[in-house]
Amino acid sequence: MLEINEAYEECRQITKREAKNFFYAFITLPANKRNAIYATYAFCRYCDDAADQELDASRKLSALQDLRLQLHSAVQGSPDGPMFTAVAHATDFYNIPSQYFDEVIDGVEMDLNKTRYQTFEELELYCYRVASVVGLICIQIFGYESPAAKQHAIDLGIAMQLTNIIRDVQEDLDRGRIYIPQEELSRYGCTEQDLVSGIPNESTRNLIDFQVQRARMYFQRGNKLFPYLSPRSRACPAVLAQLYIRILDQVEANSFNVFNGRISLSKKEKLLVTATTWLKSFFPQKTLT
Repeated sequence: MLEINEAYEECRQITKREAKNFFYAFITLPANKRNAIYATYAFCRYCDDAADQELDASRKLSALQDLRLQLHSAVQGSPDGPMFTAVAHATDFYNIPSQYFDEVIDGVEMDLNKTRYQTFEELELYCYRVASVVGLICIQIFGYESPAAKQHAIDLGIAMQLTNIIRDVQEDLDRGRIYIPQEELSRYGCTEQDLVSGIPNESTRNLIDFQVQRARMYFQRGNKLFPYLSPRSRACPAVLAQLYIRILDQVEANSFNVFNGRISLSKKEKLLVTATTWLKSFFPQKTLT
């Protein structure tokens, strides 16, 4: 038991160090569920770090393949290191389908193979793999009442990833990436140079406005998840949703200018959102449809 406690503690430290918005939501969970979520976050962090190394694409893909093999070994009973020990324990305890973790790796591999997305359908698959699948892992840990919860978890994950994409337009440009679909740039009369220039104009504002409204639509769908979850778990995704919606609010208040620095919430704002959402989560509206 000491070994698994130490494994979860290492995952907690990774989460506390690396997570910005997530850690505030995670603290609302009971300890055993919180540990499993820490393990999930640490796994995702390992995947991202493997892809962010200063290596060429082929070596990054090789590093991700090594992670995949370690994952398979871990869930088959031979974990290597604290993170995989924690993931294996959580996967077994909460009956998490191991292919969900494989799909996270698939999503990170997409980042190494694609820097542009032609259509929203292509982008939606990416969002599903890097965010919605994590949501499916989380609801296994949270506990849920009906299979209908899965689609709402998928929608919530897409909403959050779309928000990341909106918030990080400038950072992604600096890395040579544009996640906003190319056909949507064309629809709003935007060129890549319009984005690179960092000078907002009517076309870029309309483009980002559309991205924000679509993300809000996915949040409306995803928020229907909460009544399906156990009362002690629903605050976690509810807090996350509210933190991300606040980012969309700031983008909108900033006239859809996402080029002048990364939009973020203060620690005070995060704590206030966490406290108020945690209290409200005990009385969710019944939207079980």
